[in-house]
Amino acid sequence: MTVHLVLASASPARLQTLRSAGVEPEVIVSSVDEPATVAAAQESFGELEPADVALLLARAKGEDVASSYDGDALVLGCDSVLEFDGDVHGKPETAEIAIDRWRAMRGRSGTLHTGHWLIDARDEGTGGTFGVVGSTVVHFADLTDDEIEAYVASGEPLYVAGAFTIDGLGGAYVTRIEGDHHNVVGLSLPILREMLGEIDVPWHDLRQADGSSH
Repeated sequence: MTVHLVLASASPARLQTLRSAGVEPEVIVSSVDEPATVAAAQESFGELEPADVALLLARAKGEDVASSYDGDALVLGCDSVLEFDGDVHGKPETAEIAIDRWRAMRGRSGTLHTGHWLIDARDEGTGGTFGVVGSTVVHFADLTDDEIEAYVASGEPLYVAGAFTIDGLGGAYVTRIEGDHHNVVGLSLPILREMLGEIDVPWHDLRQADGSSH
């Protein structure tokens, strides 16, 4: 029995991670306003821990897509943030911010938190909805100013959490990690497998799914 997965994320890296593991999800990008969602939560509950921000946004994305999805599927929302010096860092979006961040991060380490929120929206499913955060310590190389400027000029750091990738151009600037490699990419396969187990879906049922046949 195959199970259809909907990925509520625009991230090419998350999609490629699933595809490399034999899963072909249907991608539906949410309309969640991330800064507004975080601001509203902080107004209600006070300052959020970095891991809580990742889970909050993963849940918001998953619920946004699931609320309008008309089909028999599991919906997975994901979001990643970097915790560095106690602060939350998402996508820098400007070169100036990315350069400043890398000047602070070089030669040091941060923790990449990825929130995973799974919604069982199958017709005969459990109706379950729950989340898990994966956290991986990332050690950064001691880059020169020239290296930082060249990396930022590539454009890659502007649109990824923490202003770096481990599976792209930024891979040369990560010296080691402590934890799951896939979690740094943006989706932990071991965590997803364990979450599926909570709703009695074997990983191989998801792996055999083919989004193109939906």
